[in-house]
Amino acid sequence: MSRQKLPLLLVDGYNVIGATPRYQAVVDEHAGAGALADVASLSRDPYGHDPYESARNLLLSDVATYAQGRYDATVVFDAAGNLSDERPAFYPGGVRLVFSRTGESADTVIERCATKARGQGREVLLVTSDNAIRATVGGIPVTCISSRLLAHDMQVENQGVRIAHEERAHMHMTLEDRLDPASREKLWRLLGK
Repeated sequence: MSRQKLPLLLVDGYNVIGATPRYQAVVDEHAGAGALADVASLSRDPYGHDPYESARNLLLSDVATYAQGRYDATVVFDAAGNLSDERPAFYPGGVRLVFSRTGESADTVIERCATKARGQGREVLLVTSDNAIRATVGGIPVTCISSRLLAHDMQVENQGVRIAHEERAHMHMTLEDRLDPASREKLWRLLGK
């Protein structure tokens, strides 16, 4: 199935980070005690320090794992206070990463993405706990879920991936191990074992 035919997973990035302990835990301590820092101030940091970089990267990784083969994923971050409009959209792990332009909110970008997908006849799964954007964008064919629900689903998905990886790491991958018992018996007889 092509990306254009997959349902759109549209994620309000900072809303998920702010509502989820997993992502809040990796936000640098310079961001402030338990609250999202003023995103506009990040662009004025003379040292280019971005306390949300690790949280964004973790979220993108989780979304990529969760969406793989099921959704065309887009994560939108509010960068309305950025001094530069030069933050391009790119696709880490197959996830479209979008920062809003200067003077534009992430909500506006989310509305635009949802409207475009609806125009293409695509289903949309919107992830945000922001009631205003849920009310503005929600409705058929848009399904809204909370940030915490997506985070929980991604945690379950990641745990399954981790368990499968650990099981594969412990498996013997010799030819003998991959043969069914009857074929293995024939091979042993040929080898004189």
